[in-house]
Amino acid sequence: MQTPPVKDGPPMNQDIRAPRVLLIDQNGEKQGVMPTSAALEAAEEAGMDLVQIVSTSEPPVAKILDYGKFRFQEQKKKAEARKRQKIVELKEIKLRPNIDTHDYEVKAKAMHRFFDEGDKVKVTLRFRGREMAHPELGMKLLNKVQEDFDEIAKVEYAPRMEGRQMIMILAPK
Repeated sequence: MQTPPVKDGPPMNQDIRAPRVLLIDQNGEKQGVMPTSAALEAAEEAGMDLVQIVSTSEPPVAKILDYGKFRFQEQKKKAEARKRQKIVELKEIKLRPNIDTHDYEVKAKAMHRFFDEGDKVKVTLRFRGREMAHPELGMKLLNKVQEDFDEIAKVEYAPRMEGRQMIMILAPK
């Protein structure tokens, strides 16, 4: 024996269990609180569906509308919201404490491109061997990065040591 399909969305027509509802007609005008049966009759007269819009209020709010058109508009709104949303990615730039000026400029150019695309940048400064004895050189380099990108990016995660590396996260302004 098959189970009946589970309905998604708000309760409508005979599925509304509340004895009384606050009715809003197809023109968006409040008709007042009335028994659910009277609201169903008004919806049938209009040739539309009675849909429970707000179920948390007392009494629940029900509206007379074309349910198929309502579902279509809701889908369009969700699709539009998905289209407008920007997923911010976290890009990583790896540096060393004794980086040469040209190498630094190449990394800075890449960081500019990431900020233009709206992405965050994680700057990782890795120390090897005896470089661990001079963390102040790393801090100096990360402060230079912070100053260079001050007008287009803000520091989201201040530079700090984590094991053998120093990390800082910058986000576009």
